[in-house]
Amino acid sequence: MKKKLLLILMAGLTLQGCNYLDVVPDNVATIEYAFRTPLTAEKYLFTCYSWLPNYADPFSGNPAIAGADEIWFDQVQYNYNSGLYARGQQNIQNPLMDFWQGDRGGTPLFRGIHECNIFLGNVDKVHGLSDFDKAKMKAEAKFLKAYYHFYLLRMYGPIPIMHENYAVSTEISQIKEITREPVDDVFQYIVNQLDEAIVDLPESVLFESTELGRITKPIAMAIKAKVLLTAASPLFNGNTDYSNYKNSRGEVLFNQTADPNKWTQAAEAAKEAIEYCESLGYALHKKAAYDRPVSDTTKIELNLRTTITEKWNKELIWGASNSAANSIQTASYPRIFGGDALYYGGYFSVPLNLVEQFYSKNGVPINEDNTFDYMDRYGTKVGAKQDKQYIKTGYTTARLNFDREPRYYAFLGFDGGRWYGQGLLSDDENFYIEGRLGGISSGHAFAFSLTGYLPKKLVNYQNTALAKQWVVQRYPWPIVRLADLYLMYAEALNEANGPSDEIFIYLDRIRERAGLKGVKYAWNNFSNQPEKILSKAGLQSIIRQERTIELCFEGHRFWDLRRWKVAQEVLNQNITGWDVLNADAKYYYIPRTIVRQNFQVRDYFWPIQESEFIKNKEIIQSPNW
Repeated sequence: MKKKLLLILMAGLTLQGCNYLDVVPDNVATIEYAFRTPLTAEKYLFTCYSWLPNYADPFSGNPAIAGADEIWFDQVQYNYNSGLYARGQQNIQNPLMDFWQGDRGGTPLFRGIHECNIFLGNVDKVHGLSDFDKAKMKAEAKFLKAYYHFYLLRMYGPIPIMHENYAVSTEISQIKEITREPVDDVFQYIVNQLDEAIVDLPESVLFESTELGRITKPIAMAIKAKVLLTAASPLFNGNTDYSNYKNSRGEVLFNQTADPNKWTQAAEAAKEAIEYCESLGYALHKKAAYDRPVSDTTKIELNLRTTITEKWNKELIWGASNSAANSIQTASYPRIFGGDALYYGGYFSVPLNLVEQFYSKNGVPINEDNTFDYMDRYGTKVGAKQDKQYIKTGYTTARLNFDREPRYYAFLGFDGGRWYGQGLLSDDENFYIEGRLGGISSGHAFAFSLTGYLPKKLVNYQNTALAKQWVVQRYPWPIVRLADLYLMYAEALNEANGPSDEIFIYLDRIRERAGLKGVKYAWNNFSNQPEKILSKAGLQSIIRQERTIELCFEGHRFWDLRRWKVAQEVLNQNITGWDVLNADAKYYYIPRTIVRQNFQVRDYFWPIQESEFIKNKEIIQSPNW
């Protein structure tokens, strides 16, 4: 008679069957079989990986892409979970993108932790598996277990720590003691698990053709830096707003006094990760070869765009092999071809407030640049011949689109703007967006940008879109890349000690790749606030804006605004764009309000579904819900 393998899953404290994802044949799903051979054990490890969120799904799988203020789309599309969330329609009856129970697009991450615990508890029993391979596979499972805890911690705040699974024979009195743990304890547990994993993880995968995306030492070190940066940030470090938020044991769940040493720890972890990654050959991506002779302007654009879309380039520390960017590219690609075929793409819209975050051509904010006519930025101007690698010659577009930094043109599509791509093109074979009503890119139904701007950054320049054909070059979604590590280090170092030459070194590396002068040069020569680079608060503002620009559309801003504890201020502003239903530039380039966002204090953390409290009354609701 087969041994029963039902274990109690802490997430719901309900009985769950083991999920092997075809590891074993039907009717023989036993622990003994799953860990019978090295092959079946490795397949079970892949089950642990299967709970990673779908990062490239902006509609339900990843709330961070369209849940903040970087990407907006049509009301019809916003019936998706991420759209409803962005419009302030989160609820406790049936939470949107529920990663606690795994509903409405969310992945049940406690189930993933459960599977990791099963693996860790049984892999030592596998005959024929070398000690080296056991240690490596256990390290992968420990990392995943830590990462799932971290993902839940960012979403729900203090969470229970699932050290191990509970057997069916466990006394109910013990189960009832499962409750939320203080955030510092959860962070420490995550870091401890990562430290244990780092020791036995390899520096790289053995077989790149089949294993890219599996956890390595650089990945674990980078995530450790991100965990410590989050722990040091205002949402979790000395947050007195939650002074009365306690668990069932009466423990205050958020520390009430900010600890500046946490920033030092985050800086040290980021620097350690940077040095290790660079020793292995990781570097800021620059395209090694170009398909055809192109100008320096186009080279910079391709360096920037292929940082995201070129598979497994040297900057990508962790790419989500389970999350290939496909439909998100279609949603970001405008109609730039003739013909009468229906093309339901190009509806991802970038709000004006994000557009205005990009620097001027001098590398400073447009409202600080003493050469930029900020007050007339909504006026119009005609593209000249010398602008053709950015803007169509003779085409009228907004002054806002002129004299901006290279990332503006590499990352954004806009009315009159060049869309380099459609396969292998030279600088003289350009496509341009015509987004005003009646223009080839104005679309139909909901297949057009509501704001007049599109996230060009997400689209592989080698994609082709014709009237009756659409070919997408997919790429793994970037979870962590080296530029993110540089920015984490700069932020933590500034918060710990204030401005230093070390900080400018890493900021300037990113800016140099983007075709910009260094921070000191730019602010001293072009900013009307040159003193910003001299103070912690001023440099904090610069670093945060640099993160917003460099990492835009990748899902970082969603979490950054929360950990900085500024989401309520930023995400309660209007989502604005051009009046896109006008054909005349005179009327098209008038900002209009599309919607006002609705972010409340309670939205810093996800609610737990009400039904959960019937199963376990010790699991208190999230703050303010």
